[in-house]
Amino acid sequence: MRTNRPGQSALLLLDAVEILRQENVDYLVIGAMALSVHGTVRGTSDVDALLHIAPTQIPRLRGVFERAGFGSTLHRGDENDPIPAMLVLTDLYGNQLDLLGGLRGLDSKVFSRGIDVPFLGETLRIVGLEDFIAMKCFAGGPQDMLDARSAYVSARGPLDLDLLRTVARRFGRGAADRVEQVLAAPPAGA
Repeated sequence: MRTNRPGQSALLLLDAVEILRQENVDYLVIGAMALSVHGTVRGTSDVDALLHIAPTQIPRLRGVFERAGFGSTLHRGDENDPIPAMLVLTDLYGNQLDLLGGLRGLDSKVFSRGIDVPFLGETLRIVGLEDFIAMKCFAGGPQDMLDARSAYVSARGPLDLDLLRTVARRFGRGAADRVEQVLAAPPAGA
Protein backbone atom coordinates (compact mmCIF):
# COMPACT_ATOMS: atom_id res chain seq x y z
CA MET A 1 0.00 0.00 0.00
CA ARG A 2 1.05 3.57 -0.66
CA THR A 3 0.03 4.87 2.77
CA ASN A 4 2.62 5.28 5.52
CA ARG A 5 0.89 7.60 8.01
CA PRO A 6 -2.53 9.07 8.89
CA GLY A 7 -4.06 11.68 6.59
CA GLN A 8 -3.47 9.71 3.39
CA SER A 9 -6.94 8.46 2.52
CA ALA A 10 -6.46 9.68 -1.06
CA LEU A 11 -3.51 7.29 -1.38
CA LEU A 12 -5.66 4.50 0.02
CA LEU A 13 -8.13 5.33 -2.75
CA LEU A 14 -5.40 4.88 -5.38
CA ASP A 15 -4.65 1.40 -4.02
CA ALA A 16 -8.35 0.54 -4.02
CA VAL A 17 -8.81 1.82 -7.57
CA GLU A 18 -6.14 -0.61 -8.77
CA ILE A 19 -8.17 -3.47 -7.35
CA LEU A 20 -11.46 -2.10 -8.69
CA ARG A 21 -9.92 -1.99 -12.17
CA GLN A 22 -8.62 -5.55 -11.84
CA GLU A 23 -12.11 -6.65 -10.79
CA ASN A 24 -13.80 -4.64 -13.60
CA VAL A 25 -15.85 -2.60 -11.12
CA ASP A 26 -16.62 0.93 -12.26
CA TYR A 27 -16.55 3.65 -9.61
CA LEU A 28 -16.96 7.39 -9.17
CA VAL A 29 -15.28 9.47 -6.49
CA ILE A 30 -17.92 11.49 -4.66
CA GLY A 31 -17.89 13.61 -1.50
CA ALA A 32 -15.28 16.19 -0.53
CA MET A 33 -12.67 14.91 -2.97
CA ALA A 34 -15.12 15.39 -5.85
CA LEU A 35 -16.00 18.83 -4.49
CA SER A 36 -12.34 19.82 -4.76
CA VAL A 37 -12.41 18.89 -8.45
CA HIS A 38 -15.57 20.94 -8.93
CA GLY A 39 -14.14 24.09 -7.44
CA THR A 40 -13.84 24.14 -3.65
CA VAL A 41 -11.37 22.39 -1.39
CA ARG A 42 -12.81 21.12 1.89
CA GLY A 43 -10.80 19.13 4.37
CA THR A 44 -11.92 15.65 5.35
CA SER A 45 -10.29 12.58 6.80
CA ASP A 46 -11.91 10.01 4.50
CA VAL A 47 -12.73 9.53 0.85
CA ASP A 48 -16.02 8.35 -0.64
CA ALA A 49 -16.68 6.49 -3.87
CA LEU A 50 -19.79 5.06 -5.47
CA LEU A 51 -19.51 1.58 -6.99
CA HIS A 52 -21.29 0.25 -10.04
CA ILE A 53 -21.88 -3.19 -8.59
CA ALA A 54 -24.79 -5.26 -7.37
CA PRO A 55 -24.97 -5.11 -3.57
CA THR A 56 -24.91 -8.93 -3.55
CA GLN A 57 -21.39 -8.81 -5.07
CA ILE A 58 -19.92 -6.65 -2.32
CA PRO A 59 -19.04 -9.53 0.04
CA ARG A 60 -16.93 -11.10 -2.72
CA LEU A 61 -15.24 -7.76 -3.37
CA ARG A 62 -14.65 -7.39 0.36
CA GLY A 63 -12.69 -10.64 0.31
CA VAL A 64 -10.53 -9.37 -2.53
CA PHE A 65 -9.71 -6.21 -0.57
CA GLU A 66 -8.96 -8.15 2.61
CA ARG A 67 -6.57 -10.48 0.74
CA ALA A 68 -4.81 -7.34 -0.52
CA GLY A 69 -4.24 -6.15 3.06
CA PHE A 70 -7.13 -3.72 3.57
CA GLY A 71 -9.15 -3.71 6.75
CA SER A 72 -12.86 -3.81 5.97
CA THR A 73 -16.29 -3.44 7.48
CA LEU A 74 -19.46 -4.16 5.55
CA HIS A 75 -22.63 -2.24 6.43
CA ARG A 76 -25.96 -3.30 4.98
CA GLY A 77 -28.86 -0.88 4.81
CA ASP A 78 -32.45 -1.88 5.40
CA GLU A 79 -35.25 -1.27 2.89
CA ASN A 80 -35.52 2.37 4.01
CA ASP A 81 -31.80 3.13 3.75
CA PRO A 82 -30.79 5.09 0.64
CA ILE A 83 -27.51 3.14 0.57
CA PRO A 84 -28.11 -0.61 0.22
CA ALA A 85 -24.56 -1.54 1.23
CA MET A 86 -21.32 0.22 2.12
CA LEU A 87 -17.87 -1.28 2.32
CA VAL A 88 -15.55 0.72 4.58
CA LEU A 89 -11.86 0.13 3.83
CA THR A 90 -9.11 1.07 6.25
CA ASP A 91 -5.37 0.70 6.66
CA LEU A 92 -3.03 0.43 9.66
CA TYR A 93 -2.85 4.24 9.97
CA GLY A 94 -6.56 4.96 10.27
CA ASN A 95 -7.02 6.15 6.69
CA GLN A 96 -10.51 5.36 5.45
CA LEU A 97 -12.33 4.87 2.16
CA ASP A 98 -16.12 4.44 2.04
CA LEU A 99 -17.34 2.47 -0.99
CA LEU A 100 -21.09 2.89 -1.49
CA GLY A 101 -22.76 -0.08 -3.13
CA GLY A 102 -25.50 1.93 -4.76
CA LEU A 103 -27.79 4.82 -3.97
CA ARG A 104 -31.59 4.74 -4.06
CA GLY A 105 -32.91 6.73 -7.03
CA LEU A 106 -29.53 6.91 -8.76
CA ASP A 107 -29.62 7.48 -12.51
CA SER A 108 -27.84 4.49 -14.06
CA LYS A 109 -26.17 6.84 -16.57
CA VAL A 110 -24.23 8.58 -13.78
CA PHE A 111 -21.18 6.41 -14.51
CA SER A 112 -21.12 7.41 -18.18
CA ARG A 113 -21.14 11.09 -17.14
CA GLY A 114 -18.14 10.77 -14.83
CA ILE A 115 -15.02 12.72 -15.67
CA ASP A 116 -11.41 11.56 -15.74
CA VAL A 117 -9.07 13.59 -13.56
CA PRO A 118 -5.31 13.09 -13.28
CA PHE A 119 -4.12 12.53 -9.71
CA LEU A 120 -0.57 11.62 -8.63
CA GLY A 121 0.24 9.97 -11.94
CA GLU A 122 -3.03 8.04 -12.08
CA THR A 123 -6.44 8.83 -13.50
CA LEU A 124 -9.46 8.91 -11.21
CA ARG A 125 -13.12 8.82 -12.20
CA ILE A 126 -14.96 11.71 -10.55
CA VAL A 127 -18.72 12.20 -10.45
CA GLY A 128 -19.95 14.85 -12.90
CA LEU A 129 -20.98 18.23 -11.56
CA GLU A 130 -24.74 17.92 -12.11
CA ASP A 131 -24.80 14.47 -10.51
CA PHE A 132 -22.64 15.71 -7.63
CA ILE A 133 -25.01 18.57 -6.85
CA ALA A 134 -28.06 16.31 -7.11
CA MET A 135 -26.49 13.70 -4.79
CA LYS A 136 -25.63 16.36 -2.23
CA CYS A 137 -29.18 17.71 -2.38
CA PHE A 138 -30.48 14.17 -1.91
CA ALA A 139 -28.31 13.73 1.20
CA GLY A 140 -29.67 17.09 2.36
CA GLY A 141 -27.63 17.65 5.52
CA PRO A 142 -26.22 21.09 6.34
CA GLN A 143 -22.69 20.24 5.06
CA ASP A 144 -24.18 18.55 1.98
CA MET A 145 -26.13 21.70 1.13
CA LEU A 146 -23.04 23.87 1.63
CA ASP A 147 -21.13 21.53 -0.70
CA ALA A 148 -23.90 21.64 -3.33
CA ARG A 149 -24.09 25.42 -3.22
CA SER A 150 -20.30 25.75 -3.31
CA ALA A 151 -20.05 23.46 -6.35
CA TYR A 152 -22.76 25.44 -8.11
CA VAL A 153 -21.33 28.90 -7.47
CA SER A 154 -17.79 27.70 -8.27
CA ALA A 155 -18.72 25.98 -11.54
CA ARG A 156 -16.08 26.64 -14.18
CA GLY A 157 -18.48 26.21 -17.06
CA PRO A 158 -22.18 26.10 -17.79
CA LEU A 159 -24.34 23.58 -15.98
CA ASP A 160 -26.88 21.45 -17.77
CA LEU A 161 -29.81 22.61 -15.64
CA ASP A 162 -32.25 20.23 -17.32
CA LEU A 163 -30.00 17.29 -16.47
CA LEU A 164 -29.49 18.53 -12.90
CA ARG A 165 -33.24 18.83 -12.33
CA THR A 166 -33.97 15.47 -13.95
CA VAL A 167 -31.34 13.67 -11.87
CA ALA A 168 -32.53 15.36 -8.67
CA ARG A 169 -36.16 14.38 -9.34
CA ARG A 170 -35.07 10.72 -9.45
CA PHE A 171 -33.99 11.12 -5.82
CA GLY A 172 -37.40 12.46 -4.83
CA ARG A 173 -39.27 15.69 -4.19
CA GLY A 174 -37.03 16.79 -1.31
CA ALA A 175 -33.89 16.59 -3.45
CA ALA A 176 -35.62 18.42 -6.31
CA ASP A 177 -36.73 21.21 -3.96
CA ARG A 178 -33.24 21.52 -2.48
CA VAL A 179 -31.75 21.81 -5.99
CA GLU A 180 -34.01 24.80 -6.60
CA GLN A 181 -32.71 26.36 -3.38
CA VAL A 182 -29.14 25.86 -4.60
CA LEU A 183 -29.96 27.36 -7.99
CA ALA A 184 -31.30 30.47 -6.27
CA ALA A 185 -27.69 31.26 -5.22
CA PRO A 186 -25.79 33.48 -7.67
CA PRO A 187 -23.43 31.54 -9.98
CA ALA A 188 -19.72 32.31 -10.24
CA GLY A 189 -18.97 35.65 -11.86
CA ALA A 190 -22.44 37.05 -11.24
